[in-house]
Amino acid sequence: MSHVQRPARLLDPGFCLTLRPMTYPVFYEMYRAAIKNTWTVEEVDFSTDLGDLRAKMTPAERHLVQRLVAFFATGDSIVANNLVLNLYRHINAPEARMYLSRQLFEEALHVQFYLTLLDTYIENPSERFASFAAVETVPSIRRKADFCFRWMDSIHRLDVLDSREKRGQFVRNLLCFAACIEGLFFFAAFAYVYFLRSRGLLHGLASGTNWVFRDESGHMAFAFEVANQVRREEPALFNDALEADVQLMIEDAVACELLFAQDLLGEGIVGLSLRDMQRYLEFVADQRLMALGFKKRYGSRNPFPFMDLQDVQELANFFERRVSAYQVGVTGEVTLDEAF
Repeated sequence: MSHVQRPARLLDPGFCLTLRPMTYPVFYEMYRAAIKNTWTVEEVDFSTDLGDLRAKMTPAERHLVQRLVAFFATGDSIVANNLVLNLYRHINAPEARMYLSRQLFEEALHVQFYLTLLDTYIENPSERFASFAAVETVPSIRRKADFCFRWMDSIHRLDVLDSREKRGQFVRNLLCFAACIEGLFFFAAFAYVYFLRSRGLLHGLASGTNWVFRDESGHMAFAFEVANQVRREEPALFNDALEADVQLMIEDAVACELLFAQDLLGEGIVGLSLRDMQRYLEFVADQRLMALGFKKRYGSRNPFPFMDLQDVQELANFFERRVSAYQVGVTGEVTLDEAF
């Protein structure tokens, strides 16, 4: 295939460079919308967070934060590696690769944010090192990392998507990272952050999380639009076997996140129960499944009113909105950053 000729389908092998005529303008508009959402770590003010950690938080709450930042330490790096090693080389549209280039920048920005967070929150260098080593030393975090690596490795050896079977493997990786890792693991972490914010704690962490929240919503919207485009071009890939695999994948991700929740909440957090966290995970999992056109698995409702205050309704309707609506959403004030 010529490097400049347009492929017939999004996952056809090759390296298309032709932007005109533009076959997938939706990806270009997503790229433009992401540019409008540009932020920097230097904008985040952690000045009150240390006082909260030292004087306002219980040992159980500090344990929650320690485990949470340990997960943050490597979570976005895993996503970035999958983007570079698996997504970029197989999604064969230059406008889509423009968005992926922007997403890679955002993943690096998130890594910088969490690095700054750890350097701010954890003064002892050996404790900082332990946080970065948590994927090896903390069982609940290691299980989540193993889940990520298993799905990353599932297509690592696929050089060319030259068969329906290989394209099906790729779609499973795409949906796993969008729906389970960015869409469930990260959004569960956001819930802990916003719970603390609802208690008047860690405003710096919540402020930076507002921006990460928007970035991750965009990443999911992009991946799901890729999936929708592939469904239109190759409907045979989206069969009962794929839905069954995604349902099991979601179930595994919820189990991983519940183990993490048991760890975070094991010392007892007033106002945040393991049962409510399970219901929230099930609620988010169903949102992901419905966004993909699959059946709900759990039927749970969002138990956290503080997430409603954070405009978490975006979780339910983001994927049904046009890109132009998202562009409007990233202009002006950051509504998630308003005081209670």
